[in-house]
Amino acid sequence: MRPFKPFVLTVALTTTLLAATALPLQAQAGDKVVYHFDNSDTQATAGLRTLRNYMDTAPDTKIVVVALGEGVRFLVDGAKDKKNPNIEYGPLISDLVSKGVTFEVCELTLNAFNMKKDQFVLDASFTPSGVVRIGQLQFREHYGYIKP
Repeated sequence: MRPFKPFVLTVALTTTLLAATALPLQAQAGDKVVYHFDNSDTQATAGLRTLRNYMDTAPDTKIVVVALGEGVRFLVDGAKDKKNPNIEYGPLISDLVSKGVTFEVCELTLNAFNMKKDQFVLDASFTPSGVVRIGQLQFREHYGYIKP
């Protein structure tokens, strides 16, 4: 009778587990993600590109963008990238909305910055508190969290 070799068994099990988990990434119907924007200057252009890539790769994902603090500024009607003024955010946002992404602006931020709802792109909606909304999406509705 051959002696038991735990190392061989461990390698065999590890190889089997790795093979079983090495499946291609695929979004499942019902996947949900919240994107948190709090600085338009550093997040807007790259974040919108990331959102576009996400929707191109996993179009059935439900995505909610929550903007608060300085992160609301890219949602102002006519807003452009400060470093590259050829990039206007409105058309990029409209394209993402047509793919099912929703954009929510924090009303506490509006009050703090003395801004009005009519200053924002038509595609924007509003939430009383951006931080509370992110928490609700994560904990109550089981959204994944991304901060671009």
